[in-house]
Amino acid sequence: MKPTYHYMLMTNHMLLQKKLLTDLKETELTAGQPKVLDYLQDHNGASQKELAEGCRIEPGSLTSILNRMEEKGMVERRMLGGNRRTYYIFLTDKGEELLGIIQDKFKKLEETAFRGFSAEDRQQFMELFFHIYKNMTEEEA
Repeated sequence: MKPTYHYMLMTNHMLLQKKLLTDLKETELTAGQPKVLDYLQDHNGASQKELAEGCRIEPGSLTSILNRMEEKGMVERRMLGGNRRTYYIFLTDKGEELLGIIQDKFKKLEETAFRGFSAEDRQQFMELFFHIYKNMTEEEA
């Protein structure tokens, strides 16, 4: 079989998810939660709408993910400025601790993925991959 973009992307995504969740087994994090923690690293206090858009998660799915994360003490929802319609999501101390763990796991997975690549090849790959991302997101708009 000739490797195609879509097949390789789906296969690599599945491998990344499987390896990540296996490596995070002791944390009890489930699918979707590492992405939320990672996003909150740079957007702590984002609204649920911003979080859904930033993580590319359907709002209904995000609500379920956040409910479980809140039950486990990873995040907390707050209303700000008297706005009762919008909740803002903040990392708790436990969420910050888990974020450190997932960052370490992401770094190790990337090191594995790019094993044998020169720094220049890695940078070029990331630039091309980001270009594909921009093409795909422009299609949505």
